[in-house]
Amino acid sequence: MASKFMENFRGTQDKPSDQTLVQKLDFFILTFCCLMYFLNYLDRSNLANAYVSGMKEDLHFKGNQFNQINTVFTVGYTIGQVPCNIALYYIKPRIFFPTMMVIWAGLTIATAGVHNPQGIMAIRFFQAIAEASTFVGTHYILGSWYTEKELGKRSGVFTSSGLAGTMIGGFIQTGIHSSLNGTRGLAGWRWLFIIDGIITLPVAVYGFFLFPNTPSTTTAPYLSAEERALAISRVPEVDERTPISWPFLKRCFTSWYWYGFVFFWIIAGETESFSSNSLLTLYMKAHPTHKYTVSQLNDYPTGVPAVGIVSTLFWATLTDFMGGKRYLVGYWIGITGIITSAMILAPGSTTAMHFAAYYWAGSVYACQATFFAWANDVLRYEEDSLRAVVIASMNMGSNAVNAWWSIIFYSANLAPKFTRGVWAMIACSITLAIWTTGMMHMTHRDEKKRAAENEETLDERPQVLPEKV
Repeated sequence: MASKFMENFRGTQDKPSDQTLVQKLDFFILTFCCLMYFLNYLDRSNLANAYVSGMKEDLHFKGNQFNQINTVFTVGYTIGQVPCNIALYYIKPRIFFPTMMVIWAGLTIATAGVHNPQGIMAIRFFQAIAEASTFVGTHYILGSWYTEKELGKRSGVFTSSGLAGTMIGGFIQTGIHSSLNGTRGLAGWRWLFIIDGIITLPVAVYGFFLFPNTPSTTTAPYLSAEERALAISRVPEVDERTPISWPFLKRCFTSWYWYGFVFFWIIAGETESFSSNSLLTLYMKAHPTHKYTVSQLNDYPTGVPAVGIVSTLFWATLTDFMGGKRYLVGYWIGITGIITSAMILAPGSTTAMHFAAYYWAGSVYACQATFFAWANDVLRYEEDSLRAVVIASMNMGSNAVNAWWSIIFYSANLAPKFTRGVWAMIACSITLAIWTTGMMHMTHRDEKKRAAENEETLDERPQVLPEKV
């Protein structure tokens, strides 16, 4: 059992030809996507790092303006989801992804020159539209190249790269604040945005030259004709160019896939709220009895994404090993949300209990890789444009809700307790466990139906009798 699990973790393929192809895909697709997402999340986390490293005081933030900026970003990010995934049908991914990176890198550098919170709001809106291409676009691309047995781990590695950006961002800000603060008259938090934007550009150039597009459209020089044919044969044959039209939209919105997976991710997205809204950082900043240093405010919260990385890789690998039982993560998140909320609400809850709860809550990040892999698993048998729209709509729905959810339940001025948000977390956790059960039932029903159809097709094939000698 243990040896099989480790073999699955290493990703050993049945055929040498598959193994060679997958190694190339990992190097050229997964590496680029992980670097892109790492920089994407580095940018997002650095706003919170800058906020607690002098930006709040320098730009004279008041009330919940920090949350308002996050909401503006969320609105832009939400608007960009579906258009960005549809754009991949008309613009080669090799062109589209790097172009979006160049745009958001330029806007990140521009953030270093702002003089008030309103300036950041304007920049973050357009930056969010560019960054919306990364998460859902990558999950669409991964589902186009990798098989069901390979997909969970790759989704896990991809998601973990974003969490690594969140984690490392705190250490980067600490280093910049201590070494560059005041250099050329610029505060350390301004240097953070300049450096963040500059390091994004080489990765964009890498993508322009080496990203392979999709199996049916690739012209990558490092893939032979045989490998391109193999890549196409490894995934179910579907219509990759179904036009976005009224009949298509009707099919999309009358299927259970859109409603099931979109609401599923809306709930799951809100179970990440303890981590995604930087509650540990805000808790420390507003702590009633202890004043933390800038280094502590940046370094201590990095434990949250660290837990998320371990949890993501564990659950992604385990669910691959168990034949795609992604629903197990839904139940884990439900349990985690209830217990961590109880730890925070408990009378006499200590600082140590708060830290433990927020660190444990980081494990909820595992839902990103496993739930989007689940959507890819189920929708790989449907028309390709439906898969692209559902995956994009999942993130769009989640961010549309989060645009107002974070202000109502996790506004910075509700620190340090966030009592209202903790009760919301309990409700989301219970709802997620119930919805997971419903999703499990629907996917199992589809699997039985597909198996019956395949069996019927085999029965209808004419039997070829052996010729008489």
